Amino acid sequence: MIDTDQQLAAFLRTLRTAAWVAVDTEADSLHAYPEKLCLIQISTAAGDELVDPLAGINIDPALEALADHEVVMHAADYDLRMLKRHHAFTPRAIFDTMLASRLLGGRQFGYSHLVEHYLGVTLEKGAQKANWALRPLAPRLEAYARNDTRYLKPLADRLTADLQAAGRLAWHQEACARLILDSTRPSSVDPDAVWRIKGSQVLNRRALAVLRELWRWREREAIAADRPPFFILSHEVLVAIAAAAAGHNPLETVLPKHISDRWRAGLTKAVAEGLALHEEQLPNVVKRVIDRLSDAEQKGVLDLQKLRDARAAELGIDPTLIASRATLTDLARDWDEHAGELMAWQRELMTP
Repeated sequence: MIDTDQQLAAFLRTLRTAAWVAVDTEADSLHAYPEKLCLIQISTAAGDELVDPLAGINIDPALEALADHEVVMHAADYDLRMLKRHHAFTPRAIFDTMLASRLLGGRQFGYSHLVEHYLGVTLEKGAQKANWALRPLAPRLEAYARNDTRYLKPLADRLTADLQAAGRLAWHQEACARLILDSTRPSSVDPDAVWRIKGSQVLNRRALAVLRELWRWREREAIAADRPPFFILSHEVLVAIAAAAAGHNPLETVLPKHISDRWRAGLTKAVAEGLALHEEQLPNVVKRVIDRLSDAEQKGVLDLQKLRDARAAELGIDPTLIASRATLTDLARDWDEHAGELMAWQRELMTP
């Protein structure tokens, strides 16, 4: 485990001159709130290394070295978002093995399945829910983490050959570039939407006001406890408390049986604050807007879907890789406006 600046400095010499680099990450989203980047696995021809971002070392030089490479990853979306959010890192290029498998028509494209299918190696499963923030890292978890990148390069080599044979390597390169763009694009958070959890759509305005205060209370408790919000109270319980409070029903019927006096006091205060708001301060009920298609647009969607499905059948791939249902709807409404949102290979396949 690389957990000192001296160890990292020694590894940088290998990383900067590496002919290829494979990367994976581990976080503690099931055990902490907000989540932390806990481990970066990096494989090169020289071996497999684990870099510890929790050790207080400056890992920016390692990320700067990675930026000069095409980085081999599997299902890179989450890893790219983590590295961007926590270290403002965006790779120059990636080779995503899951995306390659899907473009080749694979229906099972998990990392373990691909490694076994292409390389004949059976990997241990079951560590996905481990707490990667614990130190020292258990030997079993350390071995599991190293295996996450150890086979990525030989797997990528096999997939590259298949993509070339199928004439789809350029498709994969374009799709990987789009994945980097989509995964690292800044996202805006709507403060009026984050607390509208599952089940809130059935609540009236007063109950929504209570729910908003309950959600804020749960956020504070989750951060203070460094535990995911669902460990504090579930969405279902929050919605039930809000509905009971707005209906002037006893809260005891919906509160968890075993709850501390401090939590009870916090929940009671949150409920009271929601109930005390003036009418003009209450959040609005969000009404679902049904955007109906005209007869001509419906026919356009069906025609495009038939074309997409025929192309996908010819290629042996999932039709949604070519265009999603939402994309088909946009194209049917205004091809000229939305065709440019497709990747070049998608646009070619979808052009009648």
